[in-house]
Amino acid sequence: MRQKLRVAAYAICVRDGQILLARSPAQDGTPEWVVPGGGMEHGEDPYDTVRREVEEETGYRIEVTGLLGVDSSHRVFRNGFGPAVDHHAVRFVYEGRVTGGELRNEVNGSTDLAAWHDLDAVPGLVRIKLVDIALRMWRERPVTGRLADAPA
Repeated sequence: MRQKLRVAAYAICVRDGQILLARSPAQDGTPEWVVPGGGMEHGEDPYDTVRREVEEETGYRIEVTGLLGVDSSHRVFRNGFGPAVDHHAVRFVYEGRVTGGELRNEVNGSTDLAAWHDLDAVPGLVRIKLVDIALRMWRERPVTGRLADAPA
């Protein structure tokens, strides 16, 4: 079984009752909303990753205003007929404040649309689970950086 570790950083940017999200196609092509952010490059600090990724995906420059928590996800899956993959994702979730730039869509990247959404509308969006996890971290601000009901 092949093992894969992915470390990434994401930002929750909320202003005037709205959250900044990006849209990305799922494996089956269905568009789903994601928290702006993504994978770290080798040797990159997660703080720098989140600022780079938010700008790439949304056009905005952000100030990181806090570390909300770290989410860890572990699962084993098959990708087609290939060998099973033991996948472990470690995701830093930051709070960010837009300080410059202009909203735009990413070109030739992992997302195709960036937009502000009313916080109340999020439950009705087709979205990845990390959106809900990150919003809970933003709302609850766990002292340990880990949600109380996260798997051990």
